Amino acid sequence: MITVEWNKTHGWLAPHIVPYQNLSLDPATCVFHYAFECFEGMKAYKDKAGRVRLFRPDKNMERFNKSAARIALPTFGGTALIDLISRFAQLDARFIPDQRGYSLYLRPTMIGTQQTLGVGPPGSALLYVIASPVGPYYPTGFKAVSLEATDYAVRAWPGGVGDKKLGANYAPCIVPQREAMSRGFQQNLWLFGDDEYITEVGTMNMFAALVNKQTGQKELVTAPLDGTILEGVTRDSVLALARERLAPEGWMISERKFTMRELAEAAAEGRLIEAFGAGTAAIVSPIRAISWKGQLVHCGLAKDEESGEIATKMKNWMEARQYGDDEHEWSYVCKE
Repeated sequence: MITVEWNKTHGWLAPHIVPYQNLSLDPATCVFHYAFECFEGMKAYKDKAGRVRLFRPDKNMERFNKSAARIALPTFGGTALIDLISRFAQLDARFIPDQRGYSLYLRPTMIGTQQTLGVGPPGSALLYVIASPVGPYYPTGFKAVSLEATDYAVRAWPGGVGDKKLGANYAPCIVPQREAMSRGFQQNLWLFGDDEYITEVGTMNMFAALVNKQTGQKELVTAPLDGTILEGVTRDSVLALARERLAPEGWMISERKFTMRELAEAAAEGRLIEAFGAGTAAIVSPIRAISWKGQLVHCGLAKDEESGEIATKMKNWMEARQYGDDEHEWSYVCKE
């Protein structure tokens, strides 16, 4: 694991790469009482030549700093941390499986460590990075999920911290997820406001491929970065790939607000082509159906189909860059 301590007197202290071990923290440490905690999720991959690669680590560092600043934790030099994580991943290269779909999951985390029950900016902090080998999210192939549209609980709101990767954002989502699972659904689809705007699916960003009712044009749509959704690295990558490869085929690529009613109408009129979530763990997660107001909104998949064409293409395009098959600036080759 990587550990780097910070205090308000000396700033960042020397970083260390040490054996994985427990942390020793005073019971009055502010992270336990006031949720001074943020984190990132990223992966290291091994290409065909055995080289270790990170995927768009600059985007993770940018978001990590935004999250830290929002809760009065110290910020850091993104390039310096990328270099440190690169060395760390290289040291742990033996733990990175070299098969397609496998990787080393990396979890950079920052916590406030000041020992106080007073509410204020922490005078000390700890940044650490841990890792674990992970396999394919769907080891037997894609499995489309069914969602429950959730309007009785809100994941995020304007002016809040839903666009930051804070641990405090996640615990309140577990009970609604358990409730959805008790009714036979794998995840929540988070709706917001009286108009029931679609925001996120579980802990992923949400995409819908549909035929636009006004223009008749094929459209790939996702919610805008208005503060109520996380700035997903996978989301940004899907949008970039769509503009590069789908737009020339006539697709409209949109970051706009869209509602559950619009999605249900598109499904009823045969205009909903497919829908999927996008995130680090699965890359894309196809959606079969959404339960909304007592009806089941089917999202374009046939009964024997687990993924639509766009979701499948996105997964393949993304993996090609992650594993270095498609050499691209998004793939950061770790120095040996």
